[in-house]
Amino acid sequence: MTNLIKPVIWEGDAIRLLNQQKLPGAVEYIFLKTIEDVWDSITELKVRGAPAIGITAAFGLALWAKNSNLDQTDILKAELAVKAAYLNSSRPTAVNLSWALQRLLKVAEEEPTSAKVIERLETEAILIQQQDEETCKRIGEYGFSLLPDDATVLTHCNTGAIATSKYGTALGAFYIAKERGSDIHVYATETRPVLQGARLTAWELQQADIDVTLITDNMAAHVLRTKNVDAILVGADRITANGDTANKIGTYGLAILAKAHGIPFYVAAPLSTIDLETETGDDIIIEERNAVEITHLAGKRIAPEDIQVFNPAFDVTPHGLISGIVTEKGIVRGDYPTKLKALFEEVTV
Repeated sequence: MTNLIKPVIWEGDAIRLLNQQKLPGAVEYIFLKTIEDVWDSITELKVRGAPAIGITAAFGLALWAKNSNLDQTDILKAELAVKAAYLNSSRPTAVNLSWALQRLLKVAEEEPTSAKVIERLETEAILIQQQDEETCKRIGEYGFSLLPDDATVLTHCNTGAIATSKYGTALGAFYIAKERGSDIHVYATETRPVLQGARLTAWELQQADIDVTLITDNMAAHVLRTKNVDAILVGADRITANGDTANKIGTYGLAILAKAHGIPFYVAAPLSTIDLETETGDDIIIEERNAVEITHLAGKRIAPEDIQVFNPAFDVTPHGLISGIVTEKGIVRGDYPTKLKALFEEVTV
């Protein structure tokens, strides 16, 4: 689908970024010209979705290098590591962020001069974005293969074109369905507390003329029981070596509901989201966000003053509740520790 909106556009001297905070009311692009702009855009959710965050951070590091005016190669490389750590601190849970930054640091080490380092960083960041587009298309095709004809699917949060370079991960299956003439219907949770499902997924699918119905998060059990849902398909921000999966808060509950109703629960994510260095979900750092996201709605306070708030951005779904993990290299089921590791055996960067 050639008309899908691009969330991250490299301009050579700036990053043109779709400001997802403004959706669905306005399609607004902002220009990021400094590494501080990039850090703020990630932290403030102007860009979100694990692949899009990684792409933005990669361009951010390349942008800083271009503007650094550092001629001494060893100093430039040392400073790159510092700036990468700074960008990596913007959001700790999504592994694509650190993956993209480490990939750039690795290729920088291979170059002999500052000029070559700067050139290579830009080239590699562009390559990461290009590869993500093809990766997402393959994920979408594999995800679509799991669904029956004219499927009804429930999804959570936003995993579409605006969360990646194009197509998306879980939502990629819906775009492929549309391309192939399948009459798919999607139930999208509103995804509290920041409402990515309502603001982003519902808007994005509507723009693509995909049949979508918006529900509140606490309607999910009723919908699964009464609406003949064929599958739940979600994305991921980090998948550990044993298959445990961190995703937007509320995903774990959906997996439990899926099991109770005998409905398959699938996770769609690129290999860059799989973190073999982290053994289980218990080892994942869960980002906790500002209480205002819960105490206020559209800028208006809806909770008492001085109320205690717990606001984790993610939860972890144990691998035993996951029917399959959809990647660009195929669908993994069952023995996740062995099969996830095997996905990387033929991968070269």
